[in-house]
Amino acid sequence: MNKVHITIDGIKLYVPENYTILQAAKEVNITIPTLCFLKDINEIGCCRMCVVEVKGSKALQAACVHPVKEGMEVFTHTPKVMEARKVNLELILSNHDAMCQTCTRSWMDCELQTLANKLSVENVRFEGDRKRLPLDIGVSIVRDPNKCILCRRCIGACKNIQTVGVIDTMNRGFNTVIGSPFGMKLEDTPCTNCGQCINVCPVAALHEKGDADRVWEALNDPKKHVVVQTAPAVRVALGEEFNMNIGEAVTGKMVTALRMLGFDKVFDTDTAADLTIMEEGAELIDRIRGGGKLPLITSCSPGWIKFCEHNFPDLLDNVSSCKSPHQMFGAVLKSYYAEKEGIDPDDIFVVSVMPCTAKKFEAARPEMQVDGHADVDVVLTTRELGKMIYDVGIDFPDLGDSDFDDPFGEATGAGVIFGTTGGVMEAALRTVADLLNGTSADNIEYEEVRGLEGIKIAKLQVADLELRAAVAHGLGNARKLMDAIRSGETFHFVEIMACPGGCINGGGQPLQLSDVRNWIDIKAERAKSLYQEDRKMFIRKSHNNPAVKKLYKEYLGMAGGKQSHKLLHTHYTPRKNYED
Repeated sequence: MNKVHITIDGIKLYVPENYTILQAAKEVNITIPTLCFLKDINEIGCCRMCVVEVKGSKALQAACVHPVKEGMEVFTHTPKVMEARKVNLELILSNHDAMCQTCTRSWMDCELQTLANKLSVENVRFEGDRKRLPLDIGVSIVRDPNKCILCRRCIGACKNIQTVGVIDTMNRGFNTVIGSPFGMKLEDTPCTNCGQCINVCPVAALHEKGDADRVWEALNDPKKHVVVQTAPAVRVALGEEFNMNIGEAVTGKMVTALRMLGFDKVFDTDTAADLTIMEEGAELIDRIRGGGKLPLITSCSPGWIKFCEHNFPDLLDNVSSCKSPHQMFGAVLKSYYAEKEGIDPDDIFVVSVMPCTAKKFEAARPEMQVDGHADVDVVLTTRELGKMIYDVGIDFPDLGDSDFDDPFGEATGAGVIFGTTGGVMEAALRTVADLLNGTSADNIEYEEVRGLEGIKIAKLQVADLELRAAVAHGLGNARKLMDAIRSGETFHFVEIMACPGGCINGGGQPLQLSDVRNWIDIKAERAKSLYQEDRKMFIRKSHNNPAVKKLYKEYLGMAGGKQSHKLLHTHYTPRKNYED
C-alpha cells in the first residue's frame, strides 16, 4: 500500500494513504477525543469532538473521517481546537438529562462524563431545552431518549451491522430524536433484543431492563431455593467490571462471589451446553440418516431465533427444536433436580447469568415452560451481576477461587467454547464424529470453524460423511447466509449467533469505552480465553460428561427421546415484520 508523509504536532510520520488523521495520530500515541466515532460501526464525524486544525484548511476538520494527504500538517491542541471541542461538548451537555447520581452508566463507564472530565468542563455556558420524553421499556431493553446525545452509534449497529434497522433519526434540526418507525415501542417492531445498540451507546440512552431487585427478593425469601447458573462467556468478561484484564477468566472468583451473595446452589451452564450437544447431535444424525430437512441450524441464540421468525419464517423447520442451554437447564432443575433433592418445583427459583439481553425475552416466551413452571425465573446480564457484587462491597479481584456445585458442576471443554462464534459447531462435531465412528476421534480441534470472519464455510470429513458446514455471527452475516440457503445453496449443519463474535460480545457484556473498543479487539481477547479454558479441561467432548451421562441414565432415557422432547425441546412462531 502506498504511504504518505504527514506531520502531527511537529512529529513526522509515514503512514498508509488510506488512514484518517485519527488513525495516524494513534500511531504516535496522540489521543484525539471522540464521541460518535466507533470503528467499523459509526464513522460519520457528527459530534465534532475530534476536530483538529489542518494547515491550509479554512475550517476545523473531523479527525475521525478526514483522510491523510502527502505533506499534511495537523495540529491537535491549539487554543482554537480546544475551545471548539469544549463548546461542542457543552452544547451536548446543555440538552442532556444529567441525573448522573441515578444513572446506570455513572458508576464507571459513561463516555460523556469521561470526556467532560478530560476536557475540564466545570460549567455549561448554555441553557438547553431539556424535554421530558417517555421511556420505552421492554422486557429486555429500555430506551431513554432524554439521555440520548444523537451520536447515532446505535443506528450504525442496528441498521448497518445487524441489518435489523428498527431505530433511526426522526424529525429535523433541534427536534431530532432517535426512535422507531411511527413512534412504535421497540417490542412492537422486529427488534431481536440482541442489545448491540446498548453495547455501542456511550451513555445510558439504552440499557437492559434491570431484574436485580427480583433476584434480591428471592434471595431474601426463606421459602425459596434459589439456584444460579452462569453461561461460558460470563467468566471471561465479568472481571472487566472490576478493571481486570479484558478477557481474563475469573470462573473461580465468580463462583465465590455468587455464594457470598446468598445463592443456595451455583451451577455451570456449560453442563447444559453439553446436554444441548447431545440433543442437537442426535437431531443432526437423525436428519442426515433419515432424510430429514437440511441444513440443521442451531437454536442457542434467542436473538437469532427472533430474527429468523421475522425474516425467514419459511426456514423455521430447518432450525433445531432444541432449547438454548440455560432453558434446558432450568427445565432439568425443576424436574430431575427437584425430585432428587425433594424440593417442590414451585419453591425453586432459577436465575441465569447470561451475556445476552435477548435471553430475558427468551425466558419470558410462553413456550419456555413445562407443566406450568417457567424454565427460568430471571435472567441477569453480566453487567447486572457485576453491579450486584459491587453494591454489597465484595472486593472481587481479591477473592479466592471456588468450584461449582454438584451434581451440575461438571462440564467439558466443548461446553466452554459455546461462548464464541464457531464454538457450538465445533462442540457438536466433536460428539457427532465419535457417535458416527463408534470410536473416539483424535482430532478435536476444528480450526476451520474458528475465527472472527463473518461467514465461514468448511467441508469436514466426519466418519464416512463429508459434511458441509457454515458458521455466521452477527445478524447482517446471518441474513447473507440465510439468503444463500433460501436460494438453494446446500449445507448439512449451520451455526448462527446473533451477536458479532458470538456470546462473548453479547448485549449484556461489560461495556468498554470507545477509546478501548476502537483499538483493541475485545472479541478476540475473550475468545482466546475460552479456547485456553477448553484446552485446560480434562474432558473436552460433551458426550463424555459424567453428569450428562447420569442424567440420561436416571431420568431422560435417550437423546431425542420422549422425556427429552418434553423438557428440552420447543417450537417457534412466524412473526410479522411490524405488528398491526
